Amino acid sequence: MFSRKQKHILLKIFSLFSVVRGYNILIVVLAQYLASVYIFAHDKPVKEVLFDVNLLMLVLASSAVIAGGYIINNFYDSEKDLINKPNKSMLDKLVSQNTKLSFYFVLNFSAIIMASYVSFRAVIFFSIYIFAIWFYSHKLKKMLVIGNLTSAILTITPFFAIFTYYKNFDTVIFVHASFLFLIIAIREITKDLENLKGDLALGYHTIPVKYGERTAKKMVSFLVILTLVPGYLLVYKFEVGYMYFYFNTCIVLLIVFLMLLWRSQSRIHYLLLHNVLKLIIVAGVFSILLIDIGLVLNRLF
Repeated sequence: MFSRKQKHILLKIFSLFSVVRGYNILIVVLAQYLASVYIFAHDKPVKEVLFDVNLLMLVLASSAVIAGGYIINNFYDSEKDLINKPNKSMLDKLVSQNTKLSFYFVLNFSAIIMASYVSFRAVIFFSIYIFAIWFYSHKLKKMLVIGNLTSAILTITPFFAIFTYYKNFDTVIFVHASFLFLIIAIREITKDLENLKGDLALGYHTIPVKYGERTAKKMVSFLVILTLVPGYLLVYKFEVGYMYFYFNTCIVLLIVFLMLLWRSQSRIHYLLLHNVLKLIIVAGVFSILLIDIGLVLNRLF
């Protein structure tokens, strides 16, 4: 059995893990490595990619910056989260704001150190990334449309770091990126619908707050239709192996998503839709394995 002090420490660790969304970071790490093996460096042996120290430093630097981003976002959104996510807010408050901010600076400093191992350009890249996340959390997040676009761009930025490292400019990469970007953009507006009460109370200028839920749903519908374009291209115009099962499933899920969206009226409904989009994103990470399982098995040796 744990002592009271040990339980308190474990609760604080769990609280900090909740603040930095540790589960999301693990998914991003996995996605970066899978994308490197299957897409960005598909012509290299798997061992060479997996044991590339420069890639490891880029992935760790990305993870540190993302964790720091969640902390600073949590800091600025603390009042809104009390309204939208009261249970999570209570857990997050087990760690003081001073401790969170100290950890925020440590994470960002560590990211710069790790980036310096790769190159000076990597240091510049992550320095700009850190500033952009802070500026988004401090200012841009409350701005109409700009907040949504910035959030979507910042979400895919870690993959851009790997993309520039391998200098692979295949068209299929841009199509994959556009598909992911649009799914994330849909998720951002869905989150705004989910968090409408808190955004309205604290003066956030989101699309649902400014123009109403109906207009937000129209914009989501438009983005869903746009998403079908890269989805179609990835299935019928590019070689993605068995991953075409994933994209076909996504098309079906997005159609179901739209039907449910127009029937949704409460926060619990939008939370369900948000989770559907999360499922699509997480499933997409593991579906990268379907591009060519046999090729990877052969490349291990």
